[in-house]
Amino acid sequence: MLVLCCVGLLLGGCVTTTTGGFNPEVSEDEALEDYIQLAIGYYEAGDMAGARRHINNALEIDSRSSEVYNVLALVHQREGDLELADQEFRRAIRLDSTNSRARNNYAAFLFDLQRYDDAYAQLEIVASDTTYEGRAIAFENLGRSALRMGNKEAANQAFQRALQLNSNLYVSTLELAQIRFDEGDFQAARTLYNRYLTIKDFYSIPHTPRSLWVGIQVEGHFRNDAAVDGYARLLSALYQDSPEYQLYQNFVNDN
Repeated sequence: MLVLCCVGLLLGGCVTTTTGGFNPEVSEDEALEDYIQLAIGYYEAGDMAGARRHINNALEIDSRSSEVYNVLALVHQREGDLELADQEFRRAIRLDSTNSRARNNYAAFLFDLQRYDDAYAQLEIVASDTTYEGRAIAFENLGRSALRMGNKEAANQAFQRALQLNSNLYVSTLELAQIRFDEGDFQAARTLYNRYLTIKDFYSIPHTPRSLWVGIQVEGHFRNDAAVDGYARLLSALYQDSPEYQLYQNFVNDN
């Protein structure tokens, strides 16, 4: 997946100084934000002890900060303490129901646990937040959750909304190509798949088993044997352990 973690920059201690003075004066809000960003920086660097140190510093300033508990939940998740992670994600959301970043991270956590219905419910709320900077990805993950729930219509709507917000989302483009193929709209499927290839090449994104399998289906329908053979060779060489390779084998045997 599409990973769904909060992103921060490792910040130094930002201070304001009084005119002509020598002692830095840092407001509690500024100090809290600095500690949160430092915790995120250590988390992203893989130093959970360092992250915890700054989380504790932040909690001394504000023990009811939703964002601090969001980062603490991510640390618990990274350390494998999943019950504690769930608890802290829910605490973060309870303290601030408008914290879409925490809710999105919680949805990603639930998706990883295959709790797709719960992830979908959280993502619906995130996607409705028009101020959230990650809204396009939230719609994309809403679609992915809907697919896992077997709700193809909801997935279709979510992927279309994702592409309205960001036309360069390659997962949404690929999944819509598969949906159009399944619906029998083969030309639309091919157009979407070609758009996916353009995005993939522009961002130097490697093929996945799913992208190769979609390509085999789409180009197979149009009897483009050269393209099918190319995708099949990659799938066989790189992803023989994937479910898509087994689907390809079944496809070959049936034809």
